[in-house]
Amino acid sequence: MVRNLWDDNNGNFRTGLKALVHRSNLLGQDRSVANWGGGNTSVKTTETDFKGNEIEVMWVKGSGSDLATMEAENFTGLKLDDIKPLFKKESMTDEEMVNYLEHCMIDSRHPRSSIETLLHAFLPFKHIDHTHPDAIISIACADNGQEVAKQIYGDRFVWVPYVRPGFKLSKMIAEGVQKNPNADLMIMEKHGLVTWGGTSKECYNKTISIIQEAEDYIEAKANEKPLFGGKKYESLNKDERDTVLAQILPVIRGQVSENKKMIVTNDTSEAILEFVNSHGAKELSQIGAACPDHLVHTKRVPLYVDWDPASKDVDRLIQNVKNGISAFKEEYVAYFERNKSEGDSIVEAVPRVLLIPGVGMVNTGKSWSAANVSESLYHRAVSVMRGSTIIGNFESLDEAESFAIEYWPLELYKLSLAPPEAEFSRHIAFVTGGAGGIGGATCKRLLSEGSHVVVADINLEGAQELASEINRRYGENRALAVKMDVTKEEEVKAAIQKTILKYGGLDIVVNNAGLASSSAFEETTIEKWNLNINVLVTGYFLVAREAFKLMKNQEIGGNMVFVGSKNSIYAGKNVAAYSTAKAAEVHLARTVAADGGAHGIRVNSVLPDAVIRGSKIWDSNWKKERASSYGIEAEELEEHYRKRTILHVNILPEDIAESIAFLASSKSAKTTGCMVTVDGGVAAAFTR
Repeated sequence: MVRNLWDDNNGNFRTGLKALVHRSNLLGQDRSVANWGGGNTSVKTTETDFKGNEIEVMWVKGSGSDLATMEAENFTGLKLDDIKPLFKKESMTDEEMVNYLEHCMIDSRHPRSSIETLLHAFLPFKHIDHTHPDAIISIACADNGQEVAKQIYGDRFVWVPYVRPGFKLSKMIAEGVQKNPNADLMIMEKHGLVTWGGTSKECYNKTISIIQEAEDYIEAKANEKPLFGGKKYESLNKDERDTVLAQILPVIRGQVSENKKMIVTNDTSEAILEFVNSHGAKELSQIGAACPDHLVHTKRVPLYVDWDPASKDVDRLIQNVKNGISAFKEEYVAYFERNKSEGDSIVEAVPRVLLIPGVGMVNTGKSWSAANVSESLYHRAVSVMRGSTIIGNFESLDEAESFAIEYWPLELYKLSLAPPEAEFSRHIAFVTGGAGGIGGATCKRLLSEGSHVVVADINLEGAQELASEINRRYGENRALAVKMDVTKEEEVKAAIQKTILKYGGLDIVVNNAGLASSSAFEETTIEKWNLNINVLVTGYFLVAREAFKLMKNQEIGGNMVFVGSKNSIYAGKNVAAYSTAKAAEVHLARTVAADGGAHGIRVNSVLPDAVIRGSKIWDSNWKKERASSYGIEAEELEEHYRKRTILHVNILPEDIAESIAFLASSKSAKTTGCMVTVDGGVAAAFTR
């Protein structure tokens, strides 16, 4: 149920643009009121122009912004005296409208104004909200919606039949209000709500109270019949669901990533399970989108996967998923061909939403945040279908109307505002020893070009600190911290499963976890020997094996980079255990490369030397042990290593990260089984 969040103690937000920003943010905080990226708000003010003249200005949401996070710079100021004459026109194309409004802007640096700018301009009210509340859209999408609205609001509302946003709809709304000057609200069929007020507070309060009236009416009737036709399936328990999801998400990711990789998330919330487990879910989900604003992010319909969770037959589920995605692609292409106009280009023909009885919802997108948007919007769709079926029957836009929105240039323009994709956009990287020097630098390097990263480390606190830093800088859920001891098979499997449940799969594995020890050969204990072998050979094997299986199931290839050492090919003094393990490690990488080629899995190695700065390994006894073997003090070691290189340089974690990024990138697409030295030039370690 919506709550009124207005706070009279916040005196900074009572007038003008500040009041609009505040009101917009309050509306956007509740997604049952304002969809992600949807809705628009406005205020009319008096401003002083560059000539010193007072002019009437309308501030309206800029295209592509989100009400929840908007700031003053996300609004566009337009000269109302220039817009008002448009009301006398009979018609206006979208292109004409956009071009005209660009000339009305008080500042060319402002964003392009909302698609529905004229809706705000043609209405005579100072403050206007256009939102997409679940309760109102439930009425707007019900076959008896206008009659229900009459029961709730009497003569206080104006009903407008569905028309795609633009000049025509804006004029219809203004004319409807002119005919009913006592109206408090406007309901746009299959679309949303328009409200207004003399002050920002009055406008906000009216929006919330009108939604609450609709919610009260719907909830009063909620017990009259079973929701969605009643329960058909029982949910799997959490452990069973996670096990099933860990098996099917990589398959889904592979099937939807033929042309461009997708991040795949999942939702097993109570509201979603109630819907997917119901008798009516399959039929209801295929009627169409609950709101035009959903279409670009959710497509017209989701993929409903037929499966009986009581059977526990995961092989059948996997086959049904593959068959379902294949059929969805074919139907989407046919849908495009039936409705396309000259100049239209098909977007990816894969589902953004998949519904699976007993399991929940799966969402796809170019990033975690994009998949999360489709998840959030389908929650809204479920809520709308719930409300519509309580009071009547759910209806949606027809196919042609849906296509007109999905491929509407003004809607696609919003997507064009996103930054261009980078080398590792849509990729998921798994970095072992991720909290250390090389690991941390690698995480940041891959993130800088768009990757999502799993920071896997035995030091969970360190991994969490790095993941938190990353998410603050790059955005929510770009990084995930997992605790993993590479020598423990169950922990490796669990970490890979957590990666799948978070992002849907894996593209890049950086096998970097490490340690080092130094001792005279005859003093090397079996414990020290086993420790090196367990971490640097067995640990790398376990991680590579689990990732290899996952990449095979995805069927979209993958990359592994092993962080070896100069000692992989040079038998240093007093490092028998370490050098032997590192030699085995890089040979393991070559064997995995040989096995992975047929599956598009590339495996290469980077061989650093003496990466002292930022390294947790060099903070241990290793530094003293290596210095002792050269007969120098520990503080002299970095200079010793610099002088022995051909290039007379020290090697930094960022240097190794740069080579890892190269080997994981498309720039090395035809390279596998390779060893790249990053050691400043150590002649004794030249490959032969």
